[in-house]
Amino acid sequence: MSLIHDVLLWTPYVPLTAAGGAALHYRARRKAADKRAADAERRAAEAARLIAARDEEARQFADSRLPALAYALQHGTPPSFGGLLHPELNSTIMAAAYESALKQVGALMGDASRKAEEATRATVRACVKSVQALLYEQQTAISNLLDSEDDERVLALVQPIDHAGNQLLRRLQVLGVIAGTWPGRQRDNVPLNDAIRGAMSRIRDYQRVRPPRASGLYLADRNVEPVVLVLAELLDNAARHSPPSTPVDVRLIEGAQGVSIEIHDAGAGMSAEAELEAKRRLSGDGSFRLTELRNPPSFGHLGAGVLARRYGFRVYLDDASHYGGVRAVVFLPQALLAEAPPPEETAPAPVQQTASAAPVRQSAPSEVAAAGPYEITHDGLAKRNSGRPASQDTARPRRPLAGGEPPPSGSGRGLAAFVQATRGIHADAPQISNPSPTSEESPR
Repeated sequence: MSLIHDVLLWTPYVPLTAAGGAALHYRARRKAADKRAADAERRAAEAARLIAARDEEARQFADSRLPALAYALQHGTPPSFGGLLHPELNSTIMAAAYESALKQVGALMGDASRKAEEATRATVRACVKSVQALLYEQQTAISNLLDSEDDERVLALVQPIDHAGNQLLRRLQVLGVIAGTWPGRQRDNVPLNDAIRGAMSRIRDYQRVRPPRASGLYLADRNVEPVVLVLAELLDNAARHSPPSTPVDVRLIEGAQGVSIEIHDAGAGMSAEAELEAKRRLSGDGSFRLTELRNPPSFGHLGAGVLARRYGFRVYLDDASHYGGVRAVVFLPQALLAEAPPPEETAPAPVQQTASAAPVRQSAPSEVAAAGPYEITHDGLAKRNSGRPASQDTARPRRPLAGGEPPPSGSGRGLAAFVQATRGIHADAPQISNPSPTSEESPR
């Protein structure tokens, strides 16, 4: 009876136990499902974050990294490929693909830039040589005309053309220098003061330039033309960037290591950015490209820097001008200078006169100073001497100026004397216009 009684007592609880076990089982499965769902959501969120990160890297690649690489290559600075915004992606295939794409683009752009620069320089060199040849023919014809005519009206009309031609030749030479050509060479040593006057003769506002006092310094033959070109560019800059009523002073300072040529102007000075750019160009470090020159191009300082580095002298600018403007300094080491020739070689040749020759007024000693093979008056201009025999000069004698009478109004005699006297320090024309492989200089 007791066993049957116990069974009857437990029978109502069996369904309840089964239901409880089933509930526990389903609860466990629900927890597992919830965990799997949470893991799936977490993985989905992580995937969405990675997708967003990759999208952001793609935008960064297109909007920043590629343009930065192009800018660096266009401006001659070292290329920078940049880095990813999300460091956790550094080891991914995407990061490697972006790096490879940047390197390929950099290589292609660098190669294209080099080819464009080489083509531009070759074109500029060809144009410079062809135009120079024509200008030399023109200058030769003008020189022959000036040497054969004594009429003041002819001088007044022709000499400004000659002066403008010299300025154009200077600009062509400087452009050719930065394109890779050589400026030509002078085959004789030249007094440093004559080189300075030669530079003055190649700028527009030469009347404003005050040359230095005479010195016994000589410039070695191969260094004459580069120094003259650099001085002409610096004098031209000083004159153009200062008021037209102010002077441009040139001073010589001799030292133990060489000589400094200082050019002082009374301009407004330079901004910090402009001064930094000018110093970079004057350094001649070779980092510039013709294809990067701004419009309109400014290549005077570039040419000066190239010549300074090529021939071993230095050019720099600062704000130490005595007139509050800019001071440009050209330092010439002793290696660029030459020994002065014996005195008998520098004495002016005596002027031959005949009985029928017109008398020439003798200038006072205070008005004329000897300078090389010709005489320089107090204002820095050379006294004109046609160089022809006196028998040719007597055909059309000039009227002598009485006392302190100035030349006639509008006379070209002053400019004629100046440029004619400095013509001897210009570079050898055939060597520049049609250089041969054996005649071109090579850097030392």
